[in-house]
Amino acid sequence: MAKKTIFDNEQYLKEQAAEIRQRIKESGNKLYLEFGGKLLFDYHAARVLPGYDPNIKIRLLQELKDQAEVLICIYAGDIERKKLRADFGITYETDILKIIDDLKQWEIKVRGVIITRFEKQPAAVIFKNKLERRGIDVFTHYFTKGYPTDVNLIVSEEGYGINDYVPTESPLVIVTGPGPGSGKMATCLSQMYHDNRHDISAGYAKFETFPVWNLPLKHPVNAAYEAATADLADKNMIDPFHLDAYGTQSVNYNRDVDIFPVLKRILEKITGDTCCYRSPTDMGVNRVGFAITDDEGAKEAASQELIRRYLRYQCEYAMGLTDKMTVQRAELLMKEYNLNTEDRPVVKPAREAAIDAENDPRLGNDGIFFGAAIELKDGTIISGSNSPRMHGASSVITRALKHLAGIPNKIHLLPQGICDTVTTLKTDILGGKSMSLDLQETLIALAISATNNHTVQLAMDKLKEFSGCEMHMTHMPSRGDEEGIRSLGVNLTTDPLFMSSDLYTL
Repeated sequence: MAKKTIFDNEQYLKEQAAEIRQRIKESGNKLYLEFGGKLLFDYHAARVLPGYDPNIKIRLLQELKDQAEVLICIYAGDIERKKLRADFGITYETDILKIIDDLKQWEIKVRGVIITRFEKQPAAVIFKNKLERRGIDVFTHYFTKGYPTDVNLIVSEEGYGINDYVPTESPLVIVTGPGPGSGKMATCLSQMYHDNRHDISAGYAKFETFPVWNLPLKHPVNAAYEAATADLADKNMIDPFHLDAYGTQSVNYNRDVDIFPVLKRILEKITGDTCCYRSPTDMGVNRVGFAITDDEGAKEAASQELIRRYLRYQCEYAMGLTDKMTVQRAELLMKEYNLNTEDRPVVKPAREAAIDAENDPRLGNDGIFFGAAIELKDGTIISGSNSPRMHGASSVITRALKHLAGIPNKIHLLPQGICDTVTTLKTDILGGKSMSLDLQETLIALAISATNNHTVQLAMDKLKEFSGCEMHMTHMPSRGDEEGIRSLGVNLTTDPLFMSSDLYTL
């Protein structure tokens, strides 16, 4: 079944922009707005709310760009340990470079990069030097003495006072980062402290997407947020401060609720006034819930995201990237919502393709069989498996291309001569082990073949139709498969199995 659009971007833009302008006005024309989640390419939100524009936040900033500038935070420890942004397969520090370039293209001013909890870690120093030598202003912040209990020390020259001050000119200062734990809130508060010492009044608010405060606590959309942050052990909860202040229920999460009393005291200490917020929910600017046009569709999409996250955590555990508790948290959410992996439509066909390949004597895979399946936008599911000629990902993508272009399955898109040439390059010249083509190699070979084969060109013209499609493989992808799938914009999940028993593979 084709995906339905269940989110109204224009309604969201209108409401969110109006709310931000109101917050700027209320803060005395100077607002530090902490951006929760991804500023750019928010694919989690796009998966959970089909129709949501992954770059809606940047479109919003474009509407406000004459009033805005951006500070980008990154935790020094994340630089040191090369933390990855999973959807792009790049490190957080590389993502910072990408964010700067993307914001430049959108004509949004980047004031600088702030390295938080800086302790002169070697990798952080190198990153700082790299940015500064490319003309980017870099500032350093340190661990806040006294945090979280000693507010008098926190709001002092020994606390926020030791951090670099970033002079800003715009009424709206966006504070963002590549992921959670980047130090965004501390940066906002530190800036407010320094502004106050320069006789500048400023306010603080949070740009939130998830959890959605005006959806039920147990709504699958909010559960999908818990799954996305299972590695942080985030837990959704009814905001007790909001319930006490207004007598109405709203959904927030444990970290914001736990820190609210401290944050409120810090804000009051900085400004010298009673805090304008009565609850963590009050701090958030979040109009997402008002732009959902199909609640049942949102529930189904979010349930699918719970399965994706569980499968991803299983693979990350196998690779040593996460712990058992993270997998168990995701598994408990699956059980709570009565889900299993085969409720994801592409999982069972992929596993069946692997079994079919094992029973097919023509394939001759030396006892190693993997399946893959992709769901196209019209709901059609195409499956395939690995062979001596192609990886499973290559097989399923070429089959899907034929389907989309109306090319009979018996017609080969890749001449044997081109496959042999690429295989010779890989094995005889470059010294590789695998003879079969991964997806990146297959796409390059198809592009070469298309130069003198109109049928192949018809198939290549359909590549853009894969963006947003769902795919599952019964093994974790090779580097070439992963890069190829990511470049096509396909949402991939896999079973936690390695392609080979070898410890070092490409």
